Amino acid sequence: MRRPWIVGVTGASGTPYAAAVLRALFDADEPIDLIVSRAARLTILDETKSPFRDAHWRADLDAWIGRKTAQGDVRYWPAGDLAAGPSSGSYRARGMLVVPASTASCAGIAMGLSKDLLQRAAEVNLKERRPVVVVPRETPVTRSHLEHLIALLDAGATVLPASPGFYTAGAGASAEQLVDFVAGKVLDAAGIEHTLFSRWSGQLGAH
Repeated sequence: MRRPWIVGVTGASGTPYAAAVLRALFDADEPIDLIVSRAARLTILDETKSPFRDAHWRADLDAWIGRKTAQGDVRYWPAGDLAAGPSSGSYRARGMLVVPASTASCAGIAMGLSKDLLQRAAEVNLKERRPVVVVPRETPVTRSHLEHLIALLDAGATVLPASPGFYTAGAGASAEQLVDFVAGKVLDAAGIEHTLFSRWSGQLGAH
């Protein structure tokens, strides 16, 4: 029985993190249900110069992540479709990864607003006690931002800020390495095997 990971992409800057997570899920042969918020479409266009359209989602997804996805198990649900499968707790899913997560989406999920399918799906997975990983990227943060993140943590989510580590390549790390580090931490939190970064071995200079 199909049990996908739901990947929600919000309008926060940081769509390369989402692309890296999606590529790694395809590499791991994990089924994917994708939800891209309306604001995220603008961010994808701004950061990649590629559109993301409901009617052409597969071609646009291929262009965005640089991968032919026709052979992968991926479904796309428009963010405005509140009758979609992921809006219900009876819809089978492994859990949800919200990457990147805007402060507005964090607040909406924490307060149970369900203003779109992305927020509703995250709320559903929290209430069903499935893994939910939320990747905020905003900095600096206000007290209200922190309060919403604490509420998400208390509800069972893993709050995983987009904070790359440098112990693999140090100051010479490429943007791709830094993105892959964060994406790899997301997959670690979800319990998915990957090779996105070299792990700490306990020995200085071993990387």
